[in-house]
Amino acid sequence: MRTPPSLVSLAIDSALAHLSNISDLSFLPDHILIDLFLKTLRAGKLTEKILKLFIATGKEEVLSHIEALNIQLVLTPVLPTSKKNLRMSQIIDDNDVDIVIGALHPDLTSFLDEWRPVFSRFHLIIVKDPDLKDELTIPGGFNLHVYTKSDIDKAVGSASTASLFSGYSCRYFGYLISQKKYVVSIDDDCIPARDNNGGLIDAVAQHISNLTTPATPFFFNTLYDPFCKGADFVRGYPFSLRSGVTCALSCGLWLNLADYDAPTQALKPGQRNSRYVDAVLTVPVRTMLPVSGINIGFNREVVGPALLPALRLAKEGKFRWETVEDIWSGMCVKVVCDHLGVGVKSGLPYVWRKERGDAIESLKKEWEGVKLMEDVVPFFQSVRLSQAAVTPEDCVIEMAAAVKERLGPVHPVFARAAEAMVEWVKLWKVVRTQLSP
Repeated sequence: MRTPPSLVSLAIDSALAHLSNISDLSFLPDHILIDLFLKTLRAGKLTEKILKLFIATGKEEVLSHIEALNIQLVLTPVLPTSKKNLRMSQIIDDNDVDIVIGALHPDLTSFLDEWRPVFSRFHLIIVKDPDLKDELTIPGGFNLHVYTKSDIDKAVGSASTASLFSGYSCRYFGYLISQKKYVVSIDDDCIPARDNNGGLIDAVAQHISNLTTPATPFFFNTLYDPFCKGADFVRGYPFSLRSGVTCALSCGLWLNLADYDAPTQALKPGQRNSRYVDAVLTVPVRTMLPVSGINIGFNREVVGPALLPALRLAKEGKFRWETVEDIWSGMCVKVVCDHLGVGVKSGLPYVWRKERGDAIESLKKEWEGVKLMEDVVPFFQSVRLSQAAVTPEDCVIEMAAAVKERLGPVHPVFARAAEAMVEWVKLWKVVRTQLSP
């Protein structure tokens, strides 16, 4: 049963509906003013007149939001697709990018040979799953560093290795030690996909393009990403929001074997994704999404600490549909992005995901995770962080406390996740200090 709206919420909705007739907002308490400002943004009603109304209050929190979102009174309606405003991937130095690969299979020869046209320009961080006993086989011709269990133990301690970095979570060690601004991570069972014209897709270039052009989370553009070639803002899109905000996370997709959960894959064993949709969109603020760790890119300097290994299932396996660690991590980072006023994009680039695993057998392990999502999603949809949280680390610590308080009594796995989140932030700070020049 839905909770009825409060009188304050109804009053804010009424004020929003009549903002054009209001001449002064300075008498409102700070928390109500902030809620009204954010609702105005989400409703797409922030005109120049209304923006002046909020600025005239002189309230520091409102002014900080306006500054953080780069909302300006002096508007020059320049087409975003002009050369002046497009900041495409070619201006990013290859040395600003790390490719992180979690090695769950010993022989990476075919994987790296397939990716050679794309990866050979960049530095690779390959993290061997600590549970993998066989030696890695890696072809030559790449600039890379390989990290094994002994390297992880040395950096973070053997206890942390077992609890945080086994299985698919080994890639988070790569995030931890990377010193580059941008990180792209692709699973070792994926190869480059091809577009509708048969051309090889440069997944790294597309992720960097997504990350270096603005995101528009506060008002949805029906022509998708207005900063993509051939697109723009549609009629009615407020110019005050067209400069966008920093994009911190780029979520790519998959051809062939899509990232279904075990029940869906078991029910439709022959279903494959052959639809290549040439589109990128910004995920709206306060909208959650299941971030798949199979194919992602992110700005490590903006949200690095928020991509974390925390939620581990009791019977977690070595197939994607036997885990939910990336789903949990994705919801954490989306809350952080929303709070810090940065954006998340989804869509291009695609990778081609190979066949492996038995969904029926995996279903026996992952059913726990499927059920947990019914509690996880409402939590992340409702959690709000305080204005005191100004860094990703601050945000994660506040979220961990909320997880412990609200989800901890529901299931022991959540209490362990809260502890892991706190431990991760401590590790991040220690390792970053060690790596500082």
